[in-house]
Amino acid sequence: MLNIDDPKEVETTPAIFRLGFRPFFLGGAFIAALYIPLWLMGWFTPRYSLFNGEFWANVIPLWWHPHEMLFGFAMAIVCGFLLTAVQTWTHQKTVKGAYLAVIFSCWLLARLLLLLPFNIPLVLPAIFDTAFLGLSAAVLWRCIYRVKQWRNIGFPLMLMLAMLVNLLSYYALYQRDFSLSTHIWQAMIWWVAVVITIVGGRVIPFFTAIRIKQPKPEPIKQLDGLIIILMMLLFTQALTHWMSTNIEQILLAVTGILQLARLSRWQGHKTLQEPLLWSMHLSYLALPVTLLAMAWQIDNVYAYKTLLHLFAISGLASLCLSMMSRVSLGHTSRNIYEGPSMALAFACIPAAGVFRAIMPLLMPVHTQVWLWMAGACWFIGFGMFVWFYAPVLTKPRIDGRPG
Repeated sequence: MLNIDDPKEVETTPAIFRLGFRPFFLGGAFIAALYIPLWLMGWFTPRYSLFNGEFWANVIPLWWHPHEMLFGFAMAIVCGFLLTAVQTWTHQKTVKGAYLAVIFSCWLLARLLLLLPFNIPLVLPAIFDTAFLGLSAAVLWRCIYRVKQWRNIGFPLMLMLAMLVNLLSYYALYQRDFSLSTHIWQAMIWWVAVVITIVGGRVIPFFTAIRIKQPKPEPIKQLDGLIIILMMLLFTQALTHWMSTNIEQILLAVTGILQLARLSRWQGHKTLQEPLLWSMHLSYLALPVTLLAMAWQIDNVYAYKTLLHLFAISGLASLCLSMMSRVSLGHTSRNIYEGPSMALAFACIPAAGVFRAIMPLLMPVHTQVWLWMAGACWFIGFGMFVWFYAPVLTKPRIDGRPG
């Protein structure tokens, strides 16, 4: 990404609020590292959990965990990336300073209100979550509309869609409608997969080509467009279940094959010496693998739902970690390939996905062990990011420029 700020400008904004990636990457990584251990303790060892009965009386654990992983962690990383990238795409200044602090505070307050050890009106965290996504979408819309860059107009529209689905998730909790909640969580996993399909298709082959010093494979627009349409159909199917099982199976299989074909053109086999690159290719690989595995297990409800975690962890979370690491270095003027050694972290998150989604299906008698191992790998991955990158994200750029 480029930096379009005037190098002569004297930046007085606190470093953490100079660009969207700073607070949201750090905040998202922190709750990722914290929430999975809290979830496992609350589920398996409630006597040692920080949460008492009053907490669970208002915010049901089976709702809180997927909601916070999707609308807390994943959405923070998505918005942090988009609020930063839109400046590069449009050459319009994005949000920073007090306005960015307000957007981040809305995100943070929603997380904190859901953790209070007493009953609160659910409308309160819903309001702050809605403001977080709505304000983020407004910033993207403003930048994109000013330069009439219609190819990126889908991103603010996607955030608005996420905002509406999030409101629906709060309604489902209020009504204690956990069937609806389950549909929402699966739909939002595919929502993030659509974002990854679009953004990943732009940056992964681009970053790879620059590093290996070879021409970037030109995208096949018809293939990319078809894949996005199919992924949106999966999103719609998860919410509405309007397709038959047989049609959904075909949709999953075809989308998985096309995603795999798309990935095969990006020269991932030439990135094995660069953790920041092979981690991205490995993360994207989790998407077609998950789609094909779910198609294979379409009639096994437990396996079908469990396999969603393979993409959610090995794909979504793993790619978030890789992108956070790269963007944090690049936008603070550090050498991208001379940053902290994160190879262990990049390996731990995909491993966590295998422990969470694959091992319980292969050896179900040891499911609790696999879940704890998945949690340990997850904590190591995001804990390393917080440890190494908190100083990067909270200090000014080393070249003295704004941003």
